[in-house]
Amino acid sequence: MPPPSSERLFAGPADSAACREMIRTGSRSFYTASLFLPDVVRGAAYALYGFCRLSDDAVDVEGGEAQAIGRLARRLDRIYGGDPEPQPVDRAFADAVAAFAIPRALMDALLEGLAWDVEGRRYETLSEVFDYAARVAGAVGAMMASLMGARSPALLARACDLGVAMQLTNIARDVGEDARAGRLYLPRSWLRDAGLDPDEWLRAPTFNPTIRMAVARLLGEAEALYRRADAGIARLDPSFRPAIFAARGLYADIGHKLAADGFDSVARRTVVSPWRKAQRVVEALAAAGRPAVASAEGPPSPETAFLVDAVTSAAPTMAGNAARGVKQDVVWIIDLFASLESRSRTSVPVKA
Repeated sequence: MPPPSSERLFAGPADSAACREMIRTGSRSFYTASLFLPDVVRGAAYALYGFCRLSDDAVDVEGGEAQAIGRLARRLDRIYGGDPEPQPVDRAFADAVAAFAIPRALMDALLEGLAWDVEGRRYETLSEVFDYAARVAGAVGAMMASLMGARSPALLARACDLGVAMQLTNIARDVGEDARAGRLYLPRSWLRDAGLDPDEWLRAPTFNPTIRMAVARLLGEAEALYRRADAGIARLDPSFRPAIFAARGLYADIGHKLAADGFDSVARRTVVSPWRKAQRVVEALAAAGRPAVASAEGPPSPETAFLVDAVTSAAPTMAGNAARGVKQDVVWIIDLFASLESRSRTSVPVKA
């Protein structure tokens, strides 16, 4: 079958270049890894990354105002209505939506997660943290699945698992930065159960045994999701496996380095060295050639089930160009991780 149409409806070469530059400057390691991807989907993925990055920056730069969410929603209205604003990212993303039938419900979920940031929502339990991660990261995984034409519920579930795992790694890494901005994404019940008042701690955040326990526990939850996602990655088309294994390894290794640092993400920021990143890429290339040994089947988590439903329920009416020539077992793409890497909840740029 022929590949999806690459005909531009709205964006020109300069618009596509602008989206590519956003990932190149915002996420150097994942931009490098993205070069492993086939050309047929790379441009559309850059456009999706660009709009996700724009959305996050709009909330941060504009002071977390609720009006920023409304403006983003109106831009999406125009994109999905076939009349994007005359901005490079909007035009490029409108082309991706038209070519790959990305469900609007997934973008709405992302905006909902950003709105939770604006309102300063509190997360009492691990399930509530998963609810947040499902929106700001699992939704991106489901969007990538949609971009790739994948409609298998099991593989969509694994894409969401991977997205949530990445966000949990983000949270664990950014505890100090978030706290100094007045935000806490660790489950508050974990801290209270250990005798630490979350609000008192936020007034003067310091690293202590309770925070160490919570960070280690959250990274354990992330590792379980990475392992569950591995079976899906191993079933990707061979042309996609190197990039996705590389991205998974690079990002999970942030958690491994944080563990080696004693789980202290309050007094310091975990940084993975270029040499260590290179090792992860070599390991990924080796893993990409190994056969799958576990089943990718299994339901989504309760917190991400609505994302899977959003894609599968839209499938009968969203054939579009995405149904042409993209293998159904391809779910992830490197820009999922680039988008997650850019999800800093402060105005400080993140360059893992």
